[in-house]
Amino acid sequence: MRSLLCGVLVLLTLFSCKKKEKNKVDVSNISIETKVARFEVDFYSGTEKTLPSIKKKYPIMFPHNIDSVWVRKMKDKDEQQLFAETQKIYKDFTDVEKQLEELFQHVTYYNPNFKTPVVITTLSNVDYNNRLIYNGEYMVISLDVYLGEDHEFYGTFPKYIKINNTKDHIIVDAANAIISKQITPSVGRTFLSKMVEAGKKMYLLDVYLPNISDKEKMGYSTEKYNWVLNNEDGVWRYFIENNLLYSTDSKLNKRFLDLAPFSKFYLESDNETPGQVGVYIGWQIVRAYMQNNDVSLQQLMKANAEEIFKKSKYKPKR
Repeated sequence: MRSLLCGVLVLLTLFSCKKKEKNKVDVSNISIETKVARFEVDFYSGTEKTLPSIKKKYPIMFPHNIDSVWVRKMKDKDEQQLFAETQKIYKDFTDVEKQLEELFQHVTYYNPNFKTPVVITTLSNVDYNNRLIYNGEYMVISLDVYLGEDHEFYGTFPKYIKINNTKDHIIVDAANAIISKQITPSVGRTFLSKMVEAGKKMYLLDVYLPNISDKEKMGYSTEKYNWVLNNEDGVWRYFIENNLLYSTDSKLNKRFLDLAPFSKFYLESDNETPGQVGVYIGWQIVRAYMQNNDVSLQQLMKANAEEIFKKSKYKPKR
């Protein structure tokens, strides 16, 4: 009996490794020129005399305000404090730049026509809703949102937000911004359609960031991640027993798909759950579909939710 159990464990381990290796590709021969411009360094180290040259260098960063507004901003004590704090962590940006280069290489591997954006670092007065902006040509990263979850600037932030205010999460936000431009929103209105669409985005994270952990991709704490691992079967049964898969109730978005401190099963234990459990389930459906079918990434993107669900043969982990 013991030898049988050992054999099963070995097979499961090998299967898990194969799944992880499937998305690892050699991108070393893909030449990428990553241009990083440190706007916040030039701006907050600047003066009224250097402002014209800074505006010329960074036209995208200057809405139509008179120069006196920008000079006051340069000298503002609070903003200078923000700048000083970011310099403690990001004076040397080399490690993040290397991560971005690897991300752009992976995106190019799967999308040969991908145009590498110019990366501009800035400060945003800790505006976490606009922490990273990507328009296809530029990627603007607000470094004051990535100072570490325990930083004093984030004292009033909810935990589910500030847990991702870390240096390690810049690369996840960068990948998500690119993915959001690549995926056409689904016309499907069912909860299943929306879960699978979210699952496609998460699967793109798998292929673009093969060395990043699932916990980091979901933006979960260790506790919340362990919850979803241990309760995947229970979540799935809840969806099935409450006939949610083909429901078009828009409230399900807020309950299970949108960024939130927890998911809303309307149970006493809701506070123990992570938010976005529907995203996690959709991700596992798409992973199962890719594991059980010989299809390309492009075919995945074109496949509809019902096809993906049926061919996935998804069975939640017990």
